[in-house]
Amino acid sequence: MKKLFLPVVIEKDADGYFAYCPQLQGCYTQGDTYEEALENIRDAIRLHIKDRLAEGEPLPELEAVSVTTVEIPYEPALA
Repeated sequence: MKKLFLPVVIEKDADGYFAYCPQLQGCYTQGDTYEEALENIRDAIRLHIKDRLAEGEPLPELEAVSVTTVEIPYEPALA
């Protein structure tokens, strides 16, 4: 069995967690907890890949991923 290593992004917001896979356009989900969002994105990716293979579409080939943080100074709005 082959394996794909795909980046996923999980963001916390007021309603829980939002997860998506940048390599697979339209592949996203959500969850009440981080763990639930992570499991849900795994399921969404599996279904996305299954559909692409059934349609004869190629799977993405990941060349490199870079994740970093940038510092952006800003002036808070005065009330």
